[in-house]
Amino acid sequence: MILTVTLNTALDLTYAVPALVPHTVHRVRESVEHPGGKGVNVARVLRALGHDSVMTGFVGGATGAALRERIAALPHRPADAFVEVAGATRRTVAVVDRATGDTTQFNEPGPHIGPGEWAAFLDRYAELLRGADAVALCGSLPPGIHVGAYAELVRLARSAGVPALLDTSGEPLRRGIAARPDLVKPNADELARLTGSREPLRATRDARRRGAHAVVASLGPDGLVAVTPDGTWRAAPPAPVRGNPTGAGDSAVAGLLSGFVERLDWPGRLARATALATATVLAPTAGEFDPAAYGELLPRVTVEQLPSAA
Repeated sequence: MILTVTLNTALDLTYAVPALVPHTVHRVRESVEHPGGKGVNVARVLRALGHDSVMTGFVGGATGAALRERIAALPHRPADAFVEVAGATRRTVAVVDRATGDTTQFNEPGPHIGPGEWAAFLDRYAELLRGADAVALCGSLPPGIHVGAYAELVRLARSAGVPALLDTSGEPLRRGIAARPDLVKPNADELARLTGSREPLRATRDARRRGAHAVVASLGPDGLVAVTPDGTWRAAPPAPVRGNPTGAGDSAVAGLLSGFVERLDWPGRLARATALATATVLAPTAGEFDPAAYGELLPRVTVEQLPSAA
């Protein structure tokens, strides 16, 4: 079983408009509502790949109830082990401009989490770790959660002997990486804010020196770069694609985790992660991947081994 933690779950709304023009009224041609939050997306992709996955984190209010209803309606739904809180789960809105293919995202902050609710979550997390093969710690922190929360969760996973992947940003990433997670998966902007470098390979190596066992950085349409104890690689799709990138990084996390539990080598994990991320950009709905595109892309992903740092 793979456990995913989403401390700031969301109900995701995707609007499609012919063209996004500031200061005007827009008529939405398509509207889709589905469960979201980074770890929720990861768990959904894992289930689609045939892996048992369990989701935990916080849900609350009418939005949280709607999120759980949509999860329960999924054809291959992950197991729901969320902790109920008093505040309301947030919403996110992705506006897709059909003229350009670009997406504009609006994210609410999430509910305030009290000390008792955090303590209840820690109890649930410790219980779930006992049956987990790996854990993914994903996304932003809701108000009320201390900035070192992910570092605490990484240390608890390490104590339980469960490999931990961390996918967050800002100060939670800085503190979490110092707790020595097995894998960190930042995107290019998160990596630059962490290290101060915009050169992907240099920044990825710097991030690994800060404590992570391995670092895999998302480079958007350029694929992934990985610095690991077994070598350094760059993985790229056969060609850049246009579409909605929401959830592409989460699909990459699912590819890396599924490859890990299947004991694939690093090139195999990176090829899977790159193909899944690209197939997610091509999917019409945020947080999902196009299975046909994934099958077509996987054998065409190029994975190049790079020289290790001196």
